[in-house]
Amino acid sequence: MSHDGAAALLEVRVTSKDHVTAGGRPQRVLQDLQFTLPMGRAGAVVGPSGCGKTTLLRLIAGLDAQYEGAIRLPAGGRLGMVFQEPRLLPWRSVVDNLRIAAPQAREETIAALLMRLGLAEHAGHFPGELSLGLARRVALARALAIEPDLLLMDEPFVSLDAMLARELRGEIAALIDERRVTTLIVTHDIREAIELADRVFLLSTRPARVFTTLEIATPRRALTKAAADALQSEAEAAIEAMRAHGGMRA
Repeated sequence: MSHDGAAALLEVRVTSKDHVTAGGRPQRVLQDLQFTLPMGRAGAVVGPSGCGKTTLLRLIAGLDAQYEGAIRLPAGGRLGMVFQEPRLLPWRSVVDNLRIAAPQAREETIAALLMRLGLAEHAGHFPGELSLGLARRVALARALAIEPDLLLMDEPFVSLDAMLARELRGEIAALIDERRVTTLIVTHDIREAIELADRVFLLSTRPARVFTTLEIATPRRALTKAAADALQSEAEAAIEAMRAHGGMRA
């Protein structure tokens, strides 16, 4: 496994991870999957549908301990997670959803976070009164309210229309740069990963492993369309090469 020395804040080595089928048989999901992510950087895990991306995120979050390998997390131990669904408490207001997640957070900190994400006027609303886009913003605010050492995001833009997704993607990119929180995003969208991450990990199909890592040297705010196009072409070429060698299904 490659190391980034002392800067390797997140270090993942999953030798094997199995699921048990309905018939009781073990099915290998992840195998020999390894990567590191330096402190304060954003990484993106990209792979085909069903390859085990969410399973990987659950292992990193400690929601599933049934695997072989080792995962080293930030020393501070504070972890924020944004799931595919917002998972807000429907009987609590927006601001109370944040207070429950981060009981030690100061009121001014929560107020500033709500303002930063355009949620101030919705602070007293309940989740059922929010659009999906707003609910996803609340889920992000809840994860950030605890001031995490590691932020995990599972398909944060799924089900959003293109305009909303682009707007939220811009907000997340700005927050990553401002807060310098180590962030790992799971997505199926290569372009999305390139625009958000400093390092992109491309996964094969099951049993998934990292077969290519893309380093995004250009800062997010300075990334031109031409540069993003070139990186996307590089990623797509790597995927085609993997498929040609039988490591990925079409």
